[in-house]
Amino acid sequence: MRGRNRQEVGAGPVYVMKWTGRPGSRTPGGEVATRSMRIGNADCRWRPDAVIFDFDGVIVDTEPLHCQAFRKVLEPLGIGFTWQEYKDRYMGFDDRDAFREAFRVHGRVLDEEALKDLLSVKSGVFQEVVRDGVRAYPGAISLVESLHARGLPMAISSGALRSDIAPILDLLGISRCFPLAVTADDVRRSKPDPESYRLAFTRLRDAYPSRVSSAGACLAIEDTPAGIRSAKRAGLKVLAVANSHAGKELAEADYLTETLEGVLLP
Repeated sequence: MRGRNRQEVGAGPVYVMKWTGRPGSRTPGGEVATRSMRIGNADCRWRPDAVIFDFDGVIVDTEPLHCQAFRKVLEPLGIGFTWQEYKDRYMGFDDRDAFREAFRVHGRVLDEEALKDLLSVKSGVFQEVVRDGVRAYPGAISLVESLHARGLPMAISSGALRSDIAPILDLLGISRCFPLAVTADDVRRSKPDPESYRLAFTRLRDAYPSRVSSAGACLAIEDTPAGIRSAKRAGLKVLAVANSHAGKELAEADYLTETLEGVLLP
């Protein structure tokens, strides 16, 4: 779902605005904020030490595929949900917590052994689903490639399994851009808990000790309220992209854009 919280203007540069929740907000220079962002060319002249990307919903449009895989696993068990219910309740959870929540909502008990079996089955179903292809969001690959070419440290912080992410990165040709990735395999608690972003920052700082100074000097790119809260609680600044939720639902982020297309960092 695309947000509609920015007034569209004519051709020309696109600007970043610190999110205020007001459509058509203006920069100190008087420009109307548009659908995309150029960080460092409006009211924000900040250059991040590193960028941490969420994966599903930011780089690739895989959330509908995850929903489809969950439904294929759960519906034979008498547990189901619509796409809207998935967006409202489950998006942002990792697979473990999504299964736990689905069983809790339906008044069912889920032990750890059964959870492991469900995770394995869902992973296999997801791999079958993505064989039909995945779609990168507009501007995502070009942004990743441009930051990588500049040598800016990057990582992924995702609630997906590594086995779900790695084949898609290979397919998109950007695996080399993300030597560091924190996935559901690495943490005990899913977003909005800050564990995944804290770990991603720690790994970046350890890998680039002279370049990554603090969590507050890093930028997270997220698409869900849970992801935004996770990154903010870990001390990062957040750029929200309205791929999965309307802009008004992403108001906790520091910056907002409807698309990564045209987004530049200083």
